[in-house]
Amino acid sequence: MNHRFQTVTALLLAGLWGAMLGYFHLRPGFDPLERMEATLADLRSTIAGVRTPPDIVSIIAIDDRTAAAHGYPLSRATLANLVTSIGTLQPKALALDILLVDPGPEEGDAALAAALKATPSIIAGAATFPQSLQPVTANAEDPLAAVPEAQQLLLPQPRFEDAAALGIVNVATDQSGVPRFIPLFSRAPGRLDAAFPLRTASIALGAEPLIETDDIRLGAHRIPTDTGQRLPLTFYGPAGSIRTFSAADALDGKLPADAVTGKVVVIGATVTGGGDVFPTPFDPILPGVEVMSTAITHLIAGDGMVRDHKVRQADAGIAVILPMLLVALIAWRRSALGFVIIGLTVIVWAMLNLAAFANGYWLSAALPIAAGLPPALIFGAAELWRDRSRARHFADQSARLQRIEAPGLGEWLARDPAFLAEPVRQNASVVFIDLSGFTGLSEAVGPAAVREILSSFFELIDEETRQHGGAITSFMGDGAMMLFGLPAPASDDAARAAACAVRLAERTRLFLAGHPELRRRKIGFKLGAHCGTIVASRLGSGDRQQITATGDTVNVAQRLMEVAASRGAELALSASLLDAAGPDAIPLRTGRLTGPFETKLRGRSGGIAIYTWRGETL
Repeated sequence: MNHRFQTVTALLLAGLWGAMLGYFHLRPGFDPLERMEATLADLRSTIAGVRTPPDIVSIIAIDDRTAAAHGYPLSRATLANLVTSIGTLQPKALALDILLVDPGPEEGDAALAAALKATPSIIAGAATFPQSLQPVTANAEDPLAAVPEAQQLLLPQPRFEDAAALGIVNVATDQSGVPRFIPLFSRAPGRLDAAFPLRTASIALGAEPLIETDDIRLGAHRIPTDTGQRLPLTFYGPAGSIRTFSAADALDGKLPADAVTGKVVVIGATVTGGGDVFPTPFDPILPGVEVMSTAITHLIAGDGMVRDHKVRQADAGIAVILPMLLVALIAWRRSALGFVIIGLTVIVWAMLNLAAFANGYWLSAALPIAAGLPPALIFGAAELWRDRSRARHFADQSARLQRIEAPGLGEWLARDPAFLAEPVRQNASVVFIDLSGFTGLSEAVGPAAVREILSSFFELIDEETRQHGGAITSFMGDGAMMLFGLPAPASDDAARAAACAVRLAERTRLFLAGHPELRRRKIGFKLGAHCGTIVASRLGSGDRQQITATGDTVNVAQRLMEVAASRGAELALSASLLDAAGPDAIPLRTGRLTGPFETKLRGRSGGIAIYTWRGETL
C-alpha cells in the first residue's frame, strides 16, 4: 500500500510539473524552453531535409556582380531603371527590400517614385524597440493584444510611401540569431502596419488581410499564426533555394521573362558585406531578402508551419500525459521488457513529432522532454534506491528464500512432534558453504536477479544434501549450514559429510562459471567441514521455529571456511573428520588434498589439524 501511495503521488507530481510547463508554454511572450526548442527545430529541419519551394517568388539580387558594374549602394536612378525593367515584364507584385529612409538626388527620387507607382509595389520600413524582449498581454477579445508596440518606425520618404504600399521588414530571431518568426503586424503609437511579407502577399493575392484570433485570412487563404500574430519560419534549403537572379542581368535586359511574369519579385541586397544575413539550419549566411521571400512563399502557398494556439494546447496536453506515462511504466515494470517498452514509447513519440514537423505541424519537442525527463529520472532513481534497499534487506534477511525443508526431518517431526523440544547433545558432522563477494552483487543487480540466483544455488545445495542424507538446518544470506547426524547419528555421518562437501565444491564451481554475471564479478565460494559433539535444538517461538545446532563443533566448521579462503582452497576440513570418514571419502581424481597441518582458528586458543582440498580447474 505504501508503494502504491508513492506511485500515485509521483504520477500526480509528474502531471503537475508538466501542467506548469504547459502553462508557461501557452503564455504569450514567455517560454523558458524557447532556446532548447529552437535547437531541436533546427535538428528536425535538417532531418526533414531540403525542399523545393513553390515557383511563386523570384529574387532579384543586388549581388557582387551588380555592385561591380553599377556601384553599391545603387543610386536611386539605377534603382528606378531596375524597377522599370522588371515592371515591363508584368510581375504580380514587386517588393523592394531596401530602406528608403533618406532623401537622394531629386531626379533619381522622382524617377524611382514614378517607377514604383507604375507597378504594384511594396517598399520596406522597419520598427525599433526599447529592448530585445517586449512584454505582451493575452486578450481573447483582441487578436492584436499580444503584438508588442514599437518605440519608433523607420519609414521611407513620403514620396515613396505615396507611390507604393508599406511593409515592415522586422524578423524575430532566437538567441543564436536564427529567424524563427515574422511578426505579421507592427504597432506604433496611432498606427498598425502589416509586415513586408504580408503586405506583398496581400497585393499578390488581391485581398486585404483579415485579422482573427489564431490566424490571418487573405481571401480564401487561412494562415495559422503563433502568439502575437507571428508567422513561424522554416527554410527550404541553403541560399539560392528560392530562384535568384542578378540585378545586373535585369539592368542589361537579360532577365528571362518567366522569372518575372506572373511572379512575385523581391529586390534585395546580397552583395558581400552589404546585405543583412542570418544563420539557418541549412546555411550560416542566408540573405535577408531570402528570409523575406521565404515568408512571402509561406503566405501565398500556405506551406508554412502551423504553430497556433491549438498546437500549443496539444503541446501542453502532451506535457501532462507523457511524464505520467513514463512514471507509470517505470512503476509497472523495471525488467528488460519494461525498459524496452519505455524506450519504444519515447521512440514512437519522437517519430510522431518528427513526422508532424515534416508535414507542417510544429509540435514542441523541448516541452515534452523537459516535462518527461526530470520526473522519469527522479522516480526511476527512487525506485532503483528502493530496489537496492530491498536487495540489501534480502541479503541480510533472506529467510523467505531459505525455507527449504531439511530432508527427512518433516517426516520425523510428523511422527514425533516433540522431536528436539528439549535440546539434545550428540555427535554429528557439520558442513558450511558460503559465496564470496555476493553482497556487492546483491546491491547491483536488484532483488529479482538475486532471488533467481540464490534460488538456483540453494536448489543445488538441497539436491546434494538430500543425496548424501544430510539436513539443511539453515540458509544464511548467501550460504548454508548442513548437518549429518539428524534425526539420529550414524556411523557414516563423517563419510557422507566429506563426500557432500567435495561434491558441493565441484557443482558450485560449475554453477559460478556458467553464470555470466557471477563470472564477470568473480564471485567465489568456500566450504568448511568438521565433526564432533553438537547441541541440536529448536529455536524460535510460535509457528516460526527452526532446527539448528550449536557448540564448538559448529563454530570450528564455520571458521574453517576462513582457513579455506586464506589458503586459496575451496574446502578446509578437520583431520578428525577425515579420520572418521576413512581414506576413500575424498575422491582424489577430481582434485588435490593437502595436509595435514596445524592451524589456528579465530576465537580459539589452541590449534587444530586440518586438510585443504581444491578441485581441478576445467
